[in-house]
Amino acid sequence: MAKILCDQQIGDCVQAGAIRFDVALDQDQLQPASMDLRLGQKAYRLRASFLPGKNTSVASRLNAPLVMHEIDLRPGAVLETGCIYLVPLMEALALPTDISARTNPKSSTGRIDVFTRVITDGAFAFDTIAPGYEGALWLEISPRTFSILVRPGDRLAQIRLRRQARDHHTSGEAKSVDVSLALAPNSRVGFRAKRHAGVLDLRNIGGHDPRDFWEALIPRNGQLILDPGEFYILASKEAICIPPDMAAEMAPIAPEIGEFRVHYAGFFDPGFGYDGAGGAGAKAVLEVRGRDVPFILEDGQTVAKLVFEPMSQNPTALYGTIGSNYQGQGLKLSKLFGKWVE
Repeated sequence: MAKILCDQQIGDCVQAGAIRFDVALDQDQLQPASMDLRLGQKAYRLRASFLPGKNTSVASRLNAPLVMHEIDLRPGAVLETGCIYLVPLMEALALPTDISARTNPKSSTGRIDVFTRVITDGAFAFDTIAPGYEGALWLEISPRTFSILVRPGDRLAQIRLRRQARDHHTSGEAKSVDVSLALAPNSRVGFRAKRHAGVLDLRNIGGHDPRDFWEALIPRNGQLILDPGEFYILASKEAICIPPDMAAEMAPIAPEIGEFRVHYAGFFDPGFGYDGAGGAGAKAVLEVRGRDVPFILEDGQTVAKLVFEPMSQNPTALYGTIGSNYQGQGLKLSKLFGKWVE
């Protein structure tokens, strides 16, 4: 079974040239079990999403009619709702043959309903990077509900590295636990995004009034009806704890249901919700989008599963000890928003 590399090992990969960049890494770019990825200086507005396919580079596809226009991000640029953009990242890879990678939107990205996924040269799939990959990284960005103001160096996605065990006979199933919804009657259980809200500035941390972008949800009977196409922030009934020797990722409990999607920003670093890192009682915040037809969710309904994976070694710093934004959280919006005031 492959094991996830910790912050020190990711740093070793940087020193060895497995992770490359032209602009020096930010001081806080390494997380306990992942590394943030930074936007480059320009974006391409696309007609449609794509995958390059075998022996084809992403750059070779960036011409008309796929590319509608090019945008300079250096003065700051608004990426608009309903549009698809492709941005070269500052980081590139030259992975050893025993290390693979997976990417995800950062938690703050998912909580504002911005859909992202990483594309590599020769890729047949998003967000999955094969062992030994050498080349550029590109980020597809599609704001679903809120338009966003971005600049070079902003971080919307993160990467996690896995090293294959040298003993290829070593195997085992990943441990998982179910995650259910907290929809207690007559209390605020979540938020529904407002349509046609203003622009979110990704560097204005805590500077946006949440009431301009969200409406509170207070169910009367422990039920919530999801409207098709609407975006919701909800919370788990369970407290989540990721021990120092494990990392975790949120996954759908039943993809065949098809009426809603839960949590498309899915990494949990070692120490999240861990008492020794100040996180006792932390809930998982769930990003939920309704699909196709109205669908009823009920208090205690299982909607996702948390899949645990072993670390190669314990990180030098746990989540919650490095200025983490969501340690010990209950129901919480993105760090871009100030406190909710009734």
